Formats: sequence, structure tokens, C-alpha cells
Amino acid sequence: MKALNSFGFPVLRFNFRGTGLSEGEHAAGVGEVEGVRSALDWLEREYALPIVFAGFSFGAAVGLRAAYADDRVCALIALGLPAVPAEDRVYDFEFLRASHKPKLFVSGSRDQFAPTGKLEALVSTFAEPKKLVRIEAGDHFFEGRLKEMRVTVEDWLKQLLLTSKHEPLTINL
Repeated sequence: MKALNSFGFPVLRFNFRGTGLSEGEHAAGVGEVEGVRSALDWLEREYALPIVFAGFSFGAAVGLRAAYADDRVCALIALGLPAVPAEDRVYDFEFLRASHKPKLFVSGSRDQFAPTGKLEALVSTFAEPKKLVRIEAGDHFFEGRLKEMRVTVEDWLKQLLLTSKHEPLTINL
């Protein structure tokens, strides 16, 4: 959020239902996709600007599902994208094989939900343009490596802005 907000763009950050102080109950990814769509609708009403979607872990997994085909979203960022099943969750990212939106995937080299080789193999199946960056010695939460993660996002976004026909951008986390 801080990396993206440093560009001066509005940022929306929220918890899914049943997380933190949010009301409701976890809905196994289905209800959460609808939550992301509602957030995209709100951003359009408030700002009417193109949107860069960014999500972390489960938020990236369900958010990508909502954002990849939404014409208001011009780029996708996934931090700590799970490449293996976690708890009772199985992730399917086949939809990204046909998404030609710019995509950034950032993961720690020690991320237990994206073991070496698994995330690389998964991302290799996605359509271009895409970029995968591994943060050396980073875990799933980028503990002690938040600066490197932030610089990675900022550098990618700078490059995107240089080559994009969209300006300004609204960021959704």
C-alpha cells in the first residue's frame, strides 16, 4: 500500500469479511470475489480512473479472479501468491493464461506457500506481459524484506507508467 500510495494515487485497503474488525464470515473465496468487485465499483464511483489491482496472499488469489477480466483494471500485482494448497484452499489460476494485462508477481524465496520451482512453473503458464520477482531470504510475509518488496513494486510501476497510455492510476489493495 505504501509503495503504491507513494505515487500519489488513491489507495483502497480493506479486510475480507470475518477478518480483523470486518463483519460477516469467511465465504471460501466465492463471497470474497464479490467483495473485490464491490470495491472496484466503489473506486469507479469515487474516482472514475483506471485501476491497478494489488493483493496479498489469499487477497491476491481471489482479487486476481475478480480483476483480470474487469475493463476498469489496467494492471495486476500479486504479492505472496499461493502456488500450493493452503489449509482447505485449492487455488486455480487458469484464467491468467489468457489475461494480457501487465502482471507483477512478488514472492519471498522462502515463502512456504510458493516453494522454489512451484511458483515459477505456475507463472510460466500465464500470458505475457508478466514479471516474477523473488525477494531473497523473504518469507511469505516479507518479514525483514519489506523495503525490497516495496522497491520492486515501485520500479515495476514506474516502468508501467512510462509505457502506459493510462494516467493517472487508481490503486486497489
